[in-house]
Amino acid sequence: MRIHTLDLRFIGIPGLIASYLIESGGEYALIETGPGSTLETLRGAIREVGVDEAAIKKVFVTHIHLDHAGAAGWFAQQGATVYCHPNAARHLIDPSKLIDSARMVYAELMEKLWGDMLPAPADRVVALQDKESVRLGEIEITAWDTPGHARHHHAFIIGDVCFAGDVAGMRLEYSRYLSVTAAPPQFDPVAYAQSLDRLMAANFKTLYLTHFGAVTDVEWHLSTYRQRVMEVYERVAADFQAGVSVEENRHNYAAAEHSIAMQAGVSEELWRKGEDANVTSMCADGVRLYCEKGR
Repeated sequence: MRIHTLDLRFIGIPGLIASYLIESGGEYALIETGPGSTLETLRGAIREVGVDEAAIKKVFVTHIHLDHAGAAGWFAQQGATVYCHPNAARHLIDPSKLIDSARMVYAELMEKLWGDMLPAPADRVVALQDKESVRLGEIEITAWDTPGHARHHHAFIIGDVCFAGDVAGMRLEYSRYLSVTAAPPQFDPVAYAQSLDRLMAANFKTLYLTHFGAVTDVEWHLSTYRQRVMEVYERVAADFQAGVSVEENRHNYAAAEHSIAMQAGVSEELWRKGEDANVTSMCADGVRLYCEKGR
């Protein structure tokens, strides 16, 4: 097996969103496609490693947020089969609700940030159950149900390697700052902790993060990230109980995360880069929504 990390250079910035090209036994698959706005960059990156994009017959998406699966429909329209969580399949087939929801948030920035999300033909979308596997050449790619960031989230496992999507958070340039991926509407700290416990028990050799790249200090990363998930939840929950407004909650969240990042040795430049990939105001809203629902 060979794993190629493809940098999609989201909004022109390297190291924010990755797609992974998997090669085994003369067969090729993608794990994550990134958004429609980076499709041409992805296609170019595939060609740069010497692979004809037409040879990619299998595409795996961890979940259907636009930064992970926005270009999946294009590959399905070219004849690839897209594998996803059972709760994600209908949104790949008809992405109109996703698009409308994103447009409400991003307005005039929608096209620049995310581009088009094309519908995938229904016969090219396959929902995988937990622990269900797909053969690729000499390996098997196995889906693990891993909610917490989203209820429709899979991690994909190949032997001692885990492609974690967003369930293991964001870590840029191998820093010691782990940013909690908590965008609304499905952040759930209880499910998050359970998913992370499951990953920790597996003793993976390597994690591949969509944001961004390979992580080899797996035990430290997962145990620290579990603590971070609970930390942001408890902080926002305290603010919510104190009657803090949405805007003040966003301010408090950003200030606290900036302080933690600085203490971890992150530069201001890297902090700003992280904000482009995982906006603190949106994460604050995601955690607060969980608190408002009273779950």
